[in-house]
Amino acid sequence: MSQSHTLDYTELRDWLRLSRTPGVGPVTFHDLIRRFGSAEAALTAIPDLARKGGRIKALNIPTPEEAEAELAALDQIGGRMLPSCDPDFPTLLAQIDPPPPILSVLGNASCLQSPSIAIVGARNASAIGMRFARDLARELGEAGLIVVSGLARGIDGAAHTGALDTGTIAVVAGGVDHIYPSQHAQLREMILKSGAVISERRLGHCATARDFPRRNRIVSGLSFGTIVIEAANRSGSLITARYALEQNREVFAAPGSPLDPRASGSNGLIRQGAILIETAQDIMNIYHQRPKFNFSENDQDYEANTIDASSENICEEQQINKARDRLLGLLSTSPIHRDELIRASGYSTATCSAALIELELAGLGECLPGGMVSLAPKGADP
Repeated sequence: MSQSHTLDYTELRDWLRLSRTPGVGPVTFHDLIRRFGSAEAALTAIPDLARKGGRIKALNIPTPEEAEAELAALDQIGGRMLPSCDPDFPTLLAQIDPPPPILSVLGNASCLQSPSIAIVGARNASAIGMRFARDLARELGEAGLIVVSGLARGIDGAAHTGALDTGTIAVVAGGVDHIYPSQHAQLREMILKSGAVISERRLGHCATARDFPRRNRIVSGLSFGTIVIEAANRSGSLITARYALEQNREVFAAPGSPLDPRASGSNGLIRQGAILIETAQDIMNIYHQRPKFNFSENDQDYEANTIDASSENICEEQQINKARDRLLGLLSTSPIHRDELIRASGYSTATCSAALIELELAGLGECLPGGMVSLAPKGADP
């Protein structure tokens, strides 16, 4: 990733405006920053890029005043806006492909730099499952790890409760000021005393179904490993485990009764190679084998794997137009890896990168984390 640096107020405001622009997901955000050098330059360029991609309606780019109002509102409730280029941005999260452009943080931001472990599981968890999650979180906290979870009912809530004395991070799918579920209002306040509540969504945002996978990706991205306790097949916890694998992190699972459908997913993870755990020591043994969580030594990060469009000079407009039409014809609703798509197109990586930016800004394509690309979902505003 590019060298970390602190943004001044104007740069932070523009970084926030770009991250809140419709059609600018995490992949396109980082592509734009890399291509144009700054959020200010990218904001100037994207209306023309969206028009070239085929967008009919004007992009609803947040105004400077709107971004300043969000920054002021977060500051008023004691929060902080943390861009992914900031030295205080969580080290492990900065290494995922790609990191969220910006986080809203309430509470103790320093705990984001501590070594952490995620605990996730069923919302309708059993009493024994929640007791195990609480005890495990308490023991892992006492051993020096910060427990990360999603503030959901069941296992998430139990894990946060067990780690309150040592600090815990709640990653929420809505804005950091939106309390969900309502029954966790008191737990949220207790978390803020020593831990943090974080989100990549704007203040006041009420979570939708599309927000929870993004939340889960941050949960796993913050952590050296993810522990799954009681997860049914096709559950959100298994999505978090999949993200952990994609991020080259450890996946742990607690075994459960084969008669309990809440254990079918976690038992399945064990069959597929997840590390079976029964005690906190099982996790700490793996933790001590990971030298300081330095994943960058063996794995190139997102920005190193993506070619800067400017590295091959400015792509000819005619080539970008041809590539854009070709890519749109190759895309479907089923995601395909960016590298495979580029090979099939016959155009250079730089040309395709420029064309994909235009397609996403136009609401026609969607660049997904993990290097995947697909047609935009139906109903996207062109």
